[in-house]
Amino acid sequence: MAVVARLFEQSRFSGILLFLLINLGGSALLRTALLIRQLADLDVSFYSIALVFLLGIVNDLAFFSYLMIPFALYLLVLPNAAYQSKLNRVLVFAGFFVSLYGLFFVEMAEWTFWDEFGVRFNFIAVDYLIYTHEVVRNIIESYPLGKILSGIFIVTAACFLAMRKLLAKSFKASEPFLSRLKITAALLSLPLISYVGVGQSAHQFSANTYLNELAANGPYQFFAAFRNNELDYRHFYKLGDDRQLSGVIRAKLAANAHSSDKELYNIRRTIKHAGEEKHLNVILITVESLSAEFLTQFGNTEHITPFMDEWFEQGLLFTNFYATGTRTVRGLEALTLSIPPTPGQSIVKRPDNGNLFNLGHVFQQRGYDTAFLYGGRGYFDNMNAFFAGNGYRIIDQTDFTDEEVTFSNAWGVSDDIILKRTLKEADRDYQNRRPFFFQIMTTSNHRPYTYPEGKIDIPPGTGRTGGVKYTDYALREFIGLAKTRPWFDDTLFVVVADHCAGSARKVDLPVDRYHIPLFIYAPKQVPAKRNDILSSQIDVAPTILGLLNFSYESQFYGRDLMRLPKDEGRALISNYQKLGLVKNNKLVYLSPQQRIDVIEDPLGAHRPVEIDSAVRLIEEEMAYYQSADYIWSHRLNRYQ
Repeated sequence: MAVVARLFEQSRFSGILLFLLINLGGSALLRTALLIRQLADLDVSFYSIALVFLLGIVNDLAFFSYLMIPFALYLLVLPNAAYQSKLNRVLVFAGFFVSLYGLFFVEMAEWTFWDEFGVRFNFIAVDYLIYTHEVVRNIIESYPLGKILSGIFIVTAACFLAMRKLLAKSFKASEPFLSRLKITAALLSLPLISYVGVGQSAHQFSANTYLNELAANGPYQFFAAFRNNELDYRHFYKLGDDRQLSGVIRAKLAANAHSSDKELYNIRRTIKHAGEEKHLNVILITVESLSAEFLTQFGNTEHITPFMDEWFEQGLLFTNFYATGTRTVRGLEALTLSIPPTPGQSIVKRPDNGNLFNLGHVFQQRGYDTAFLYGGRGYFDNMNAFFAGNGYRIIDQTDFTDEEVTFSNAWGVSDDIILKRTLKEADRDYQNRRPFFFQIMTTSNHRPYTYPEGKIDIPPGTGRTGGVKYTDYALREFIGLAKTRPWFDDTLFVVVADHCAGSARKVDLPVDRYHIPLFIYAPKQVPAKRNDILSSQIDVAPTILGLLNFSYESQFYGRDLMRLPKDEGRALISNYQKLGLVKNNKLVYLSPQQRIDVIEDPLGAHRPVEIDSAVRLIEEEMAYYQSADYIWSHRLNRYQ
C-alpha cells in the first residue's frame, strides 16, 4: 500500500490509473453477471470464457483510451501551483465522483438493455438517445427509477470515500512540464493504437452470439454504432458481377417488359391480371412485436390470444412467414416499399426517402384515401416524415382529442383508441364515397406493457403477456364494431407483425426469432384456408394487390403469394449488419468483412456447411441485396 501511495504522490496522472482500475473492475463484474445470467445459452469451456475476458479487457481498454483524452490534456497544461490549489482539488474530486456515478449508471443501463435485447449497446441505443421523450417516459414507467438512481448514488459514494485519501495524495505531486508532456504523449498513443487495432468487430471470436456480446464493451459499441448507422455496402460486403446479378434478379421477378440488357437492376415490370379490379377498402394493421409463438396456431398452449386464435381460422393465414428485421421501421419499410433490407439504418430513417414507389402510391393512383395511423408521436423513428413524403395522410397521437385519449403511456395511446379512430376515419371516407387504404401501427405490446384497467384478466404493467393479450382484446373490439359498418363486406383486413418480441439467440440470425403471422380477412371476398409457402414481409404488398386483381407497373421485390409456386418460396431476414436468405432448408447470409456463411437446417440442427454447397443460393442472395443497395443508392425506385 505504501508503494501505491508513493506512486500517487509522484504523479498527478495517477488519478487516471485509479479510474482505469475501477473501470476495468466494474466491467469485469458486469461481464461476469451477464455471463451467469445467460449461462444456459453459452457453449462454456475454459478457452471460451478466457477469451471473453481477455477480449473484454482489450475492448474496455480501447474505450477507456478515448475517454481519458480530455483529462490527460487537462493534466498536461495545468501548472503545478494551479493543480495543487484548493479550487482544483474540489474540481478533481467532483469530476471523479461524477465519473464514478456515470460509470455505474452506464453499467446498470447495460444490464437493463441486455435484459430487453440480449446484446450490448448497439444502433438501437443510438436511436433511443435521439428520442428522449418516449425513452425517458418508458424508463420511468417500466422501472423503479428513484430506487435505482439512489442505489447507484450510494455505491458511488462508498467507492469515492474508499478512494478519496489515495486520490488526495496526487495533489502533492510536482512534475515538470517535460515529464508531463512525455506521459501525455504515451497516453495519447493509446487511442491511436485502439483506432488502428481494435475495430468494431474485435469481439467477434465465436459462433455463439452471446459469447461475442459478452466480450464487447457496451459504450465502445455504442459509439461504433453511432458512426456506422449506414454501412457502405460496396465497401463492406462481398460483391458479385453487377451485370450477372442484374440478370438473376430480373429473371426472379420476371422484369423484362420495360428494361433492356443495358439497364442495371431495372426491375420495373407490368403486373397484369385478367378481369375487373376490385376496389375494396384495405386496413393493414401492423401489430407491435406479435411473434408467431404467441398464437395457438403456432404451438402456444397458454391461450393468451383467445380472439386471434379463433379469428385466424376464419380467413387466410400464412404460417411460414417471416419478418425482414428486428425493428419497427424495418417492418414498415418492407411492408410499404417491398424492398430487401439494406445494411445499417432503415430507409424509413434515411434522408431523401420521399417519392419512393410504395404500396400507398398504387392505391393513390386509383383515388383511394391513403393514411398512416399511429398511436404514438410519429416523429419517433421518422415515421411521419417518411409516410408524408410518400403521399400518405398522417394521423398520430397529436391529432387525438382529449375525449379520445382515455389512456396513454410512453409510447402512445392504447390499441383500442387507435383502432376506434380507424373506424371513425373509415366512416368518414364511406360517407364521402371514397375507398380507403389505412396502415396502422399499434403500441400496446411494448414495455412498459400498460393499458386500461379492467379490460383483461392480467394487471397492466406486469409483462409482455399482458401487452399481447390487450392487443388481442383491442382487435376483438375493433372487428366487432367493424362488422356493424356498411363498409365491412367490402373491406380487406390484414394483420401482420412488425417484428418478433425478441431476436437474441446463440446464433447470428436465429430464423425462429423472425417467425410472425400474416392474416388476411374478408369473409365475402377471401376463403378461409392456410398457406405454408415460405415468405416474408416484402411479399405483403403484391399479395394484397393481387387479391384486389390490380394491374399496375411494379417496382416491388415481393411476389404475390397466391400465385407463387411453392418451390420458389424464400424469406429475407436481417439485422442491421447481417443479410440473410432462407430457402431450401438453408440460410445464407452476408456479413461485413465480405464474409459469406451457409447454414443447413436453420430451424433445427443449424449446421454450418461449405459455401460450395450453395453456389446458386448465394448468387440469388447477392442478387437481392446488391441490387437493393444499387437501386437505393441510385434512387431508381422513384415514382414520377
